[in-house]
Amino acid sequence: MTDAVKVGFVPFSTAPKGVLVVFTDESMKFGPASRKLLAGAENSIKRAALAAEFKGKSGSALDLLAPQGLKVGRLIIAGTGKAGSVKEEDFIKLGGAVTGKLGSSASAVTLVAELPSGAMKPHQAANVAAGARLRGYKFDRYKTKTKDKDKALVAQVSVAVADVAATRKAFTRDANIVDGVLLARELVNEPPNVLFPAEFARRAAQLRKLGVQVDILDVKAMTKLGMGALLGVSQGSYHEGRMVVMRWNGAANKADKPVAFVGKGVCFDTGGISIKPAGSMEDMKGDMAGAACVVGLMHALAGRKAKVNAIGAIGIVENMPDGNAQRPGDIVTTMSGQTIEIINTDAEGRLVLADVLWYVAQKYKPKFMIDLATLTGAIMVALGTEYAGLFSNNDQLSERLSKSGAATGERVWRMPLGPEYDKQIDSKFADMKNAAGRWGGSITAAQLLQRFVDDVPWAHLDIAGTGMGAPSNDINTSWGSGYGVRLLDHLVAEHYEAKR
Repeated sequence: MTDAVKVGFVPFSTAPKGVLVVFTDESMKFGPASRKLLAGAENSIKRAALAAEFKGKSGSALDLLAPQGLKVGRLIIAGTGKAGSVKEEDFIKLGGAVTGKLGSSASAVTLVAELPSGAMKPHQAANVAAGARLRGYKFDRYKTKTKDKDKALVAQVSVAVADVAATRKAFTRDANIVDGVLLARELVNEPPNVLFPAEFARRAAQLRKLGVQVDILDVKAMTKLGMGALLGVSQGSYHEGRMVVMRWNGAANKADKPVAFVGKGVCFDTGGISIKPAGSMEDMKGDMAGAACVVGLMHALAGRKAKVNAIGAIGIVENMPDGNAQRPGDIVTTMSGQTIEIINTDAEGRLVLADVLWYVAQKYKPKFMIDLATLTGAIMVALGTEYAGLFSNNDQLSERLSKSGAATGERVWRMPLGPEYDKQIDSKFADMKNAAGRWGGSITAAQLLQRFVDDVPWAHLDIAGTGMGAPSNDINTSWGSGYGVRLLDHLVAEHYEAKR
């Protein structure tokens, strides 16, 4: 992993080094601190802006090398659009956008956290710094030769602010959330010969260093619990499955009911006996993005000492087609006692989640459960790669998730559930079947999951389009996006965490 953008905070009065970054808008004006730093270069900036037709539009930048009248070697003026148009959710994007313009040659950067209207507030400047770190991530561990244009940025970014102490305090929280996102990205990006179930469990266990209680259940323990659905998926692989349960007890009342997050962790998905086509099968190393998000989220909550009790549970398997693999036509018995007829062995994620959801619901009686899974291609047909599909039995939880999605940019779109869809997974031979045909595939998958949540408020996030391979944006150019960590951390902080 390359997380090589190191962030620090300095006063506005500090002399800039290396690359100087300032912001303007379509007024083409600068804040007072920026004007002081740019003194003597006003005429050259105006001439360059005119020549480049730079007008401060959102996403645009004016890049000057050896700017006349300044001691820095490079000046970047980043546009923010119409005056007063920057919203709270935009600051993290600003940090990512300007970092994306630096290239790999920048080593020292001074970024002035100021808009033409004045200094950014501490939390806004902290968000800019977080965006810089998120954009700077690059997964290049296995590259032995790298062309200059592909090299990761390695830079010390000094964010110039009005109040250093307050911004540092605000960034402490953000930094831990960024760490969680980068951890999730790292897990999704790893090749499947490296990140198999036992190794995934070992990496999750490293959260113990942050005070998270981690229990790892092996095949023997899951067999004793009766987790026939999860074990049925994993039985065709050389690598045995695992379930990992992570507990963070940060609430003042340790007996307070926890919030719970459940992740699908299929480290590699061939489709099993119902084998997938060869094209793009390599992407199925990312079929554990839901579990990666849960691990990253638990890292974020523990790292920032969130005042909440939280459970993170992940089912980790490989879906392989050897002689011991489950077959279409098999019937498995879940931990709940309900039986499932296997119609398609490539509809395996719902089988893994069924047992883990039931386990969490029965053992911990949480305030709510949210599961995340790269569950269906059907959700990508419906929503593309911009929104995750949201299915829920609880309107309040859905509304809160939608608002957190809007605030973080990790957006969700609620999809329907109902008895008409539920009857489509009824089986002639068992309590249900694991696949119901082509139409409404993401919905019928969610209907199966709903049968394993008991009466707990629950939401299912189908992140097949957002967890891996989603288009690059201002704060991410990685194949593994880390989607969900910021969304769920925001949900917890806004609605379920004791206020400081």
